[in-house]
Amino acid sequence: MLSKNEIKHIQSLYHKKQRDEQGLFLVEGKKMAQELLNSNFLIHKIYATTVWLQQNDAQKPITTIVTDDELKKISQLTTPNEVLMIVEAIKASTPKIFNQQLTLVVDDLQDPGNFGSIIRIADWFNIPQIICSNNTVDVYNFKVLQATMGSFLRVHIAYTNLEDYLSKTNQPIYGALLKGNNIFETQLIKDGYLIIGNEGKGISNSLQQLITNPITIPKFGSAESLNAAIATGIIVSHFK
Repeated sequence: MLSKNEIKHIQSLYHKKQRDEQGLFLVEGKKMAQELLNSNFLIHKIYATTVWLQQNDAQKPITTIVTDDELKKISQLTTPNEVLMIVEAIKASTPKIFNQQLTLVVDDLQDPGNFGSIIRIADWFNIPQIICSNNTVDVYNFKVLQATMGSFLRVHIAYTNLEDYLSKTNQPIYGALLKGNNIFETQLIKDGYLIIGNEGKGISNSLQQLITNPITIPKFGSAESLNAAIATGIIVSHFK
């Protein structure tokens, strides 16, 4: 039976301040759990139903068996799915160097679903890294993780000062802008950086000064704008 303190501790990890202080995050659901078991992430604790444990007996030493009702108390899913894990965070502040590769850059993106979808897009197109501004939504936000469908395990996510970092590169810097070159008519170099801006404000002025290749998706209809993740998918597909 879960104690009140244990429930309180688990629930606290849905908040960024507690995740940062403890260096832990939560993952829920059978699919995500299976991907974590096959990853390099360190799992601290597992809370699972007997049904899940019967199929994953090797994880018994770190597993606490919970009832469906107890799982509901610690879950943020509408329909909890057999297992919840407490995992050690790997939060990088130093981007990696990938030669002959496109790197995504997200500038103050705030919507968890958007960011999670962009991570999933990067995984689909085999883009190894996303570099984020320090004000971008936390990769270990529960809604971000759920939207990635496990792709966060395969894409390197780094948080840094984007202006300092990008000002030192000699590679092309593409920026998704309303007034850029038509992406369908632009020859794209397959290595470099692609900046995706904030949902409402776009790319910050300080980063716009660093863009060497402004690009845009031309509009054929009457929609006011494109969702950041959808725009990323369209642009990246043309790079690939």
